[in-house]
Amino acid sequence: MTLAEELASKRKSAQASEPAVAKQAPVVGSQIGSTQFHSLLQQEISVTSNTVSEQIVNYIKYSLCRDSTNIDVFGMYMASSSTLRNKLIDNWMKTQQVQQETRAKSVNYLSLEFLMGRALTNSLYNMEVGQTYAESLRDLGFKLEDIQSEEQDAALGNGGLGRLAACFIDSLACMNIPAWGYGLRYNYGMFKQHIENGYQTESPDYWLKHGCPFPLVERLDREYVIRFGGWTEMETVNGKMHFKWTGGSMVKAVAYDCLCPGHHTQNVANIRLWSARPYTEFQLGSHNSGDFYNAIKEKADSENITFVLYPNDSTEEGKKLRLKQEYFFVSASIQDIMKRADEMQIEYKDLANHFAIQLNDTHPALSIPELMRVLLDEKDFEWEDAWKVINKVFSYTNHTILPEALEKWPIHICKELLPRHTDIILEINRRFLLQIQQGGATADMIRNMSLVDDTGCRYLRMANLAIVGSHAVNGVAALHSQIIVDATFHDFAVVDPSKFHNVTNGVTPRRWIAQCNPQLAHFITKHLKKAGYIQREVDWVGNMDLLKHLVQLEQQPAALQELLNIKLLNKQRLARYIERHVPNCGGKIPETMIFDTQVKRIHEYKRQQLNILQAISFYIQLKAMTPEQRSKTFAPGVCKIFAGKAASAYENAKRIIKLITAVGDIVNNDPETKDFLRVVFIPNYNVSSAEIIFPATEISEQISTAGMEASGTGNMKACMNGALIIGTLDGANVEIQEQVGDDNIFIFGALTEQVNMIRQKFRAGQQLQLPKQMKDALEAIKSGMFGNVDYFAPLVNGLMSGNDYYCCVVDFEEYNQVYIEDVLPTYRDRAMWATMMLNNVARMGFFSSDRSIQNYCDKIWNVKPIQVGGLNME
Repeated sequence: MTLAEELASKRKSAQASEPAVAKQAPVVGSQIGSTQFHSLLQQEISVTSNTVSEQIVNYIKYSLCRDSTNIDVFGMYMASSSTLRNKLIDNWMKTQQVQQETRAKSVNYLSLEFLMGRALTNSLYNMEVGQTYAESLRDLGFKLEDIQSEEQDAALGNGGLGRLAACFIDSLACMNIPAWGYGLRYNYGMFKQHIENGYQTESPDYWLKHGCPFPLVERLDREYVIRFGGWTEMETVNGKMHFKWTGGSMVKAVAYDCLCPGHHTQNVANIRLWSARPYTEFQLGSHNSGDFYNAIKEKADSENITFVLYPNDSTEEGKKLRLKQEYFFVSASIQDIMKRADEMQIEYKDLANHFAIQLNDTHPALSIPELMRVLLDEKDFEWEDAWKVINKVFSYTNHTILPEALEKWPIHICKELLPRHTDIILEINRRFLLQIQQGGATADMIRNMSLVDDTGCRYLRMANLAIVGSHAVNGVAALHSQIIVDATFHDFAVVDPSKFHNVTNGVTPRRWIAQCNPQLAHFITKHLKKAGYIQREVDWVGNMDLLKHLVQLEQQPAALQELLNIKLLNKQRLARYIERHVPNCGGKIPETMIFDTQVKRIHEYKRQQLNILQAISFYIQLKAMTPEQRSKTFAPGVCKIFAGKAASAYENAKRIIKLITAVGDIVNNDPETKDFLRVVFIPNYNVSSAEIIFPATEISEQISTAGMEASGTGNMKACMNGALIIGTLDGANVEIQEQVGDDNIFIFGALTEQVNMIRQKFRAGQQLQLPKQMKDALEAIKSGMFGNVDYFAPLVNGLMSGNDYYCCVVDFEEYNQVYIEDVLPTYRDRAMWATMMLNNVARMGFFSSDRSIQNYCDKIWNVKPIQVGGLNME
C-alpha cells in the first residue's frame, strides 16, 4: 500500500468515527497528500517545469506560499486552474496572432449576460487534458472531482439569454470562428436564492470573493474613458459643422478577458468583460478639507455601474444607473473594437469587412449611436458615410415579444446622461421617418416605427433603434420569428422584408451531453463507432447530425435497456442532490417515479402555476382513491421537480414559489400518497445544478402559453439527454416536434392564433367556466389546505374570476388528460418509453449551437473560420 493509499484509508476510518458536522471541515494536504506530492514540495522546481504535477506544486509553493501541512482542496483548485490557464493563454496568443496577421473578419457578440457555469471542467474537456489532470492530481493525492466542485458558478447572467451567449461562444471557439464576446464583470450577479419557510429570499452572490477567478485575466493595458452628462458644443471649421461632447463626469473601463477554448482545436474565443473604476482615484482636495465622504464618492459612484446585474430600475435613480450601465458597456466595447481596427490597420470605412457586431437583445442598442458619434465627431465622417458603416456592421437578435422586455428610456434621462447620443438618435429618427414617409408609410406605420414613443412621458425605443440601425434582424425560433414579422415588428417587415431572418437557438453538446452526462456520451460513441460512423467522440460532438444513425438501435433490446440504465443512474444522482438540498422532500425519493422537471425562470407566462395546480389536482384524486386505484392510475408515481428564480420585485412569481413549497410540505409527508406524488423545489438554480437535473429528466415541462416563449433552450438540453417533452406548440417546441416526430412528444393546449382569439373574448367580457378538477384545486388552496390563504388569494382569485390572460383555465383539462391518459400509461411500457427516449437523443442534432452559429455565419455575419496551429491531441 502506498503512502497516499494508507493516508486515504486512515482518513476514511477517522471520518467514520467523527460527528457529522466534522465531515464538513476542510481537508488539508498532510491528510490526503502522496509521497510524490511531499517529495516535489521539497525540491526547487524550475518555472519552466514540464509536467502538470510539477507545475501545480510550483504554484502551491511560489504563489500560494503553502506546503503539504496546509494545502487544502480549494488551494489545489487554485493551483490546477492556474496551470491550465497558462496553457490556455498560450493558445489564446496564437489565436490573436493569426487574427492579426490575416486581418480576419471577427464576430463581436455584445451581451449583458454570459452565464458560463463552471469553467474548469469545460476547459479541461475542450482542451482534451482532463485525463492528464486527473492522473496528475491522483498522483498528488487529490481527486479531480473534488477539485472541480470547488469552483463557483460565474454570476454573469440571469437565465436563457446569458446561457445562450455562453453556448454560442463555445461553438464559435470550436468552429474556429474569430470571435469576441463583450460584456460586464459584475461584482454581484443574479442573487443567490434561498428558500426560508417556503418563501424566496435573496442574498448577494459575490462570486469574486476569491479574487480574479479562472479563466479571467486582468488587462490593465486595456483601459478606456467613459463620459456621462455634460453638453454638446458646436463649431464651424472651413464651412463644416463639428460637434464635440464635453463636460460631465468620467469613469474608466478596465478589461478582464475570459478565455474560452475550443474543442479539438487551439482556437480560443475571448469574452472581454468591463469593470468600472474611478477616473480619478482619490479627491485629495476634499480629503484635505475634511470631507472624507466626497473624497471617495467618485470611486463609489463609478464602481456602482458594474456593481450588480440589472440594477432595480423602478425609480428614476435606478433607471439612470441602468442606462449608465448599458452605455458604459457599449462605449468601452466600441472603443475596444476601434482600437483593434487600428492595430490591424483597417480603414474605418471598411469596418464591416472585418467586424460583425451582434446585438444580443436591446441592451447593447446604444452601441449604434455610440459608433455614429465616434465616426462623426472623432473620425470626421459625413453622416451618410457613417450610416453606411453602421448598417453594414450591426445585426440584432430579438429574444422576446413581451412589451416590458422591449426597452424604452425616458428622453429627459437620456438627455441628462447622454446629450450627444440623444441628438444623434433623434436625427436618425428624423431621417428614417422621412424615408419611410416618402416610401408610402401610413400615419399609423410612422407612429409605430418611430424611435420615439410620444405617449405620456416621451421615450426612446431601443428595439426600434436596433432594427433601424441593423442590416439583419432575427428571431430565435421559427414561430417566434414569424410572430415578429406578423405582429411585433410588422410595419418594419412590410417596409423591408429582406432584413428579417430566423436563426433557431441551439445548445452546445459538449457541455450538455459530453460533460454533464458522460454515460450517455459513452453510449453514443460506442454504438456509432461500432456501426462504423465515427472513430471517436470528437466526431459526433462536432457533428450532431451523426446521432440520427442511433435510431437503428430501436430493434436492439439490450441497447434500449442500456439507455434506461443510464437514465436510472442519473436519476439516482439527482435524487441524492435533492435529498441534500430540499429539507421537505419527504425522505428518499423512489427511483421508479417519473422525474418530471420544470426548471426555468419563474414567470406567469411560463406557467409554473399550471403545473402546481395539476399536482394539487393529483393529490386530491389520490386522497379519494383506494390503494388499488392509486396503483392502477398513478403508478409508478410522479416527482414534480421545480427550480428557478423569481425577479425580486415580481410578487406573483414569488407566490408561485411559495405555493409549490407549501404543496410539497403536505404531499411529501402524507404516507398515503408520498409513494405516488412528490413536489420539490430546488433552490438557487444555476448551470451547475442544471448539469445534474437535465440528465435525470424524464418528462420536461415546456408548457408556456403559446406565442409567448421566444425559443427556450431547456427543452433542447432535456431532449438531448433522453427526456420527453410535455408541452404546448410554443417557441422551439414546434421545431422539436418536427425533428423527433409526433409520436415522441406529448403536445396539448391552445395554439397561438387560438390564444389571440381567446384574449379578444376576455377583453369583450366573456368568461370561461373552470374545469372541475381545476376548480377543486383552487378551492383547496382557498380553503387553507396549504396555509397562507390571504397570500395566495391574488393567484386564486384571478383564475376563479375568469382572468385567464395566460390561458391556464383554457389548457388545464387537456393538460391533465394528456398526462393521465398518455404519459403515465406510456411510461409503464418500458420498451416503448426507451424507444421514445432513443428517438429524442438521436433526432436532436438540429439543436446544436454549432448549427445555429453556422446559420449566423452564412446568413448574417459572412464570417469564415481560421486555422490556429495544429490540434491539441491526435
